[in-house]
Amino acid sequence: MPIPEDVTGDEIDKDVRQELQSLPKTLAEDVARNLVMVARLIDEDPEGAYGYSKVALRLASRVAAVREAAGFAAYANQKYSEALAEFRAARRMTGGAELWPLMADCERGLGRPEKALDMAGTPEVQKLDKAGQVEMRLVAAGARRDMDQLDAAIVTLQSPELASSSVQPWTARLRYAYADALFAAGRRDEAREWFAKAVEADKDGSTDASDRLAELDGVEFVDAFDEDEDEAENEGDDGREK
Repeated sequence: MPIPEDVTGDEIDKDVRQELQSLPKTLAEDVARNLVMVARLIDEDPEGAYGYSKVALRLASRVAAVREAAGFAAYANQKYSEALAEFRAARRMTGGAELWPLMADCERGLGRPEKALDMAGTPEVQKLDKAGQVEMRLVAAGARRDMDQLDAAIVTLQSPELASSSVQPWTARLRYAYADALFAAGRRDEAREWFAKAVEADKDGSTDASDRLAELDGVEFVDAFDEDEDEAENEGDDGREK
């Protein structure tokens, strides 16, 4: 697959670069450039990212960072079985626990929420940093909802991190998940309160909390383009209203 000339491979994280040092120099550069493309495209063009990840995997399947990138690309394309296999491979190579929540979410994607819940109760979770533990809580709550256990999902999300007034990278998503679970349980007033709290924390628009809040408040948004089209239909060719 073609790679833009401005992509040199030096853009990758220094830890990944260090992993690639086990490869011949030219090969390491090729792998690095493909990994850069995976990172660039995974949000806007998941299919493209997946294509570059397969190239990197073909070139260096024994590098943990490559297996991890392939896992993320497969996950972004909802190829959960493939993603799970790649995450497991990366974990075997590194011995780390950071991919545990993603592996559990893959189990959800494969229709096995019970397995995801089992993983949420293992000692591996204690090895995660705070962000990883919050992510695991979100996955566990999602698994409860998959099993139509709404009240259990709500309880799962109730935590010191949810109650905290400080804003962390995970705060908006945690508050949003809690609000959404409350809404699904028919607790609209509480849901509105937590969607509002999610909006306060969501500075980069990572959720649609503002839209959900507006919907609960009965606010309707009108597309400016639709308005222009309606006005044009009501005017004659000479610009006068019909």
